[in-house]
Amino acid sequence: MVGATDDRLLSQLIEDYVRRLNHYIKFDLQPLPALKNTKNLSPEQQSQKEGEMILGALDPSDRVILLDEKGKQMTSVGFSEFVQKQLNAGGKKLVFVIGGPYGFSPQVRKRAMSSVSLSAMTFSHQMVRLFMVEQFYRAFTILKGEPYHHQ
Repeated sequence: MVGATDDRLLSQLIEDYVRRLNHYIKFDLQPLPALKNTKNLSPEQQSQKEGEMILGALDPSDRVILLDEKGKQMTSVGFSEFVQKQLNAGGKKLVFVIGGPYGFSPQVRKRAMSSVSLSAMTFSHQMVRLFMVEQFYRAFTILKGEPYHHQ
């Protein structure tokens, strides 16, 4: 993810779900530094520079999934099945990427295996982080048959 979570309350909630997730799988968040001095950069230039950082943080064997408004929308059960399929497919790590405010560069899109959308609505990048860790937690409780998710 590009940039840090600067809202203390959101950070606490995110950390709580990360702790819960580590019960099921090794899970961590890797924030990349936000770009500085962007007022002289076009949206395309910002996306390109963020893309270079994202690609630099990936290993060749990583399975990369983008969190993107144009990605596939699915139910929580569908997402849990998607996560399971991705984990079963192998690779060193399963990496979900949250980009910056101007989306992903063409190079990052090319590197990704798939993309997922949380909603047709737009959310702040800070909120998306919380939504995603909660959905990961929900996915693993669904896969384990635990009573967190209700149909």
